[in-house]
Amino acid sequence: MIDFYYWTTPNGHKVTLFLEEAGLPYRIVPVNIGKGEQFAPEFLRISPNNRIPAIVDHAPSDGGGALPVFESGAILLYLADKTKRFIPQDLRGRKVVLQWLFWQMGGLGPMAGQNHHFCQYAPEQIPYAIDRYVKETSRLYAVLNKQLADGRDFIAGEYSIADMACYPWIVPHQRQRQQLADFEHLSRWFDRVRQRPATESAYARAATINTAPVVDDAAKRVLFGQDAATVARGNLQTGR
Repeated sequence: MIDFYYWTTPNGHKVTLFLEEAGLPYRIVPVNIGKGEQFAPEFLRISPNNRIPAIVDHAPSDGGGALPVFESGAILLYLADKTKRFIPQDLRGRKVVLQWLFWQMGGLGPMAGQNHHFCQYAPEQIPYAIDRYVKETSRLYAVLNKQLADGRDFIAGEYSIADMACYPWIVPHQRQRQQLADFEHLSRWFDRVRQRPATESAYARAATINTAPVVDDAAKRVLFGQDAATVARGNLQTGR
């Protein structure tokens, strides 16, 4: 059994996609990040960066005790290695998947995340910041579109953790001020992943976890008001 500490963000969805695809038994432990639940001491022992997702594997392959893993990319890689699924077992195929996994972790996710912040959540509209991140998101979409332009079904050929990492960050494309119609090959890939039964199951589960996905002013103070002092305290007093 895997305990899955989760909230309905793109990074959270990545892990649900894997768990649903692999059919691994898991238990969702909701962590409402808008209410500051990511600062609970018991969660920080699992995820010291106070971010979801995180897992605790109660049956690790080494036969040892329960094993916690935090960071979405690390979790995907851990689960792929555990099950020997959704990552090639040969050197060259594995290299391709890892390249695109790290591309998402270092590029698509952070840049789209800043896009979300300045377009949706910032207290004032800053044209330079919006233009900067909307353009960079567009560039990254074009990079992925080019990778898919040779007719391949998925990013690394076969469906893999690279696809699971990228897909949830493309789902909110309209909020990122992107039009999928501008990216023919990416759009084709997006529809293919969206129609997978495991993808449908993952997002159906999300709808039962977070039934009011609104970031209000109190949640913004929690999500966007953190600094070094937050880490030093080890918790967060909401609204302070």
